[in-house]
Amino acid sequence: MNIPRGTYGFRFAEDKELQLCVLFAAGCDSITDPTYRWDGLERTDGPLLLFQYTISGEGVFESKDQIHHVTSGQAFLAEIPGPHRYYYDSESKEPWEFLFLLFRPELVLPHWQKFYREAGEVPYLPIDCTPIRLLRMIVTDAAAGRITDPLIASSCVYQFMTELVRLQKTTLRNRESWSYNIQRAAEFIEHNYSRMISMDQLSEHVSLSKYHLIRRFSSSTGLTPGAYLTRVRTEKAMELLRGTPLSVEAIAERVGYSSGSYFIKAFRGLTGLTPGEFRSGGESLAYRKLFFD
Repeated sequence: MNIPRGTYGFRFAEDKELQLCVLFAAGCDSITDPTYRWDGLERTDGPLLLFQYTISGEGVFESKDQIHHVTSGQAFLAEIPGPHRYYYDSESKEPWEFLFLLFRPELVLPHWQKFYREAGEVPYLPIDCTPIRLLRMIVTDAAAGRITDPLIASSCVYQFMTELVRLQKTTLRNRESWSYNIQRAAEFIEHNYSRMISMDQLSEHVSLSKYHLIRRFSSSTGLTPGAYLTRVRTEKAMELLRGTPLSVEAIAERVGYSSGSYFIKAFRGLTGLTPGEFRSGGESLAYRKLFFD
């Protein structure tokens, strides 16, 4: 991949008349030095959002209690400052080559949060998908000196985040293009949403390892298996909230949640409404159903 190596920073003067996205840095790097290490709690340049995409090789991303070995086709999302670390493993046998984008959260934080919620912290994205093509273009333009003012920079950030969110929607629609194993996994979730579904159980059902299931499911549907399960449960809960007098606690149990409070949090995270607000209408429109595309 012929992309200029290097980090390109941007510090344009603020335009007080306009609300703009702020591009902080973009770049392409190839790391072989085991001293390469960033700690999200030690950085002082935030608040920032980091999207880093692996082209080849492997890096390590630690977040809370999770350790991810980020390989070709995977990205990781990090908020700075935050409880995470990423670094080059001293036992790696090849360079870790990646693209990255750093930008301020203003204006695009809702996009970021939606993509993070649905795709997960370490999503898989095909290298030829629109967001990654756009990321390559941003880095190339930065190296060529074509990002020359805050308006161009703002457009780069906003378009990139918009395409990330759009990718989730378009991949979810194209069910007929999903592989047989992924269709079986989705059907298993749809038929068993009312009980606990472990990744071990799901991966055994479709004869894939957990690693390959998560990667292929995310690539095909645009959602992690967990996010897909939440989506199915929310849609079933809507039907019960509008069509039955069951209590919120009873509906929570029926769609597979262990507690009403967890159900309320998950429902609100996807719809923007509590189950009670959805049922009554409250100050909003009295929806019979909400559609997610």
